Amino acid sequence: MSAADRAAQVVAAARALVGVPFRLHGRDRDGLDCVGLAALALGRTGPGAYGLRSGDFARAQDWLAAAGLRPVAAGGAGDLALVRPGPLQLHLMIGTGAGFVHAHAGLGRVVETPGLSPWPVLGWWRE
Repeated sequence: MSAADRAAQVVAAARALVGVPFRLHGRDRDGLDCVGLAALALGRTGPGAYGLRSGDFARAQDWLAAAGLRPVAAGGAGDLALVRPGPLQLHLMIGTGAGFVHAHAGLGRVVETPGLSPWPVLGWWRE
């Protein structure tokens, strides 16, 4: 499968989850958090225990590497963006090429948002 086909597959899988309720540590269609969304869209398993507000960037990098992802300088469709919505909070979003799909705790569901990230992007990861 080409990289472009795989990216389109990841974006389609993420978009298919839009509307699923937000649930901390959720890993299925009954409820997802950002890690669960990324895991399902990529066809992987996420880390076990973690704190939503840990803010531990090095630990997040280790999880992403353990999932078989590598850092890239600039992200695109199908790539994961690690962002910082607050001082001690990290969040994963899936790039669509025109915005992001992510599990939005405040809205209580998985959403797709157009445009640039509303939060600082700490890095991008790709398969």
